[in-house]
Amino acid sequence: MTVALMWEARAVQGRGGELLEWARAQELAREPLRRETFRAPGDRVLVITWWDADDVAAELPELPEPAPDLITRAVHRWRFESVETQP
Repeated sequence: MTVALMWEARAVQGRGGELLEWARAQELAREPLRRETFRAPGDRVLVITWWDADDVAAELPELPEPAPDLITRAVHRWRFESVETQP
């Protein structure tokens, strides 16, 4: 099955670019099937990684928490199991 891990953080005002570069520089213990990084208004950064795993609770590498002075709150994390893919 495919499991998607979502990691979302909000930077301190005006430091969204710095958070984006920090997230892009983070290496994982192994390579996911796919990794995509997004930015949004409000200095937010989202990283989605896709993994081949036995179940949604599988142990998978995740991005860490950034330095506390870079973010306004704890990182939000979600796990999803793929149920359909369309071209």
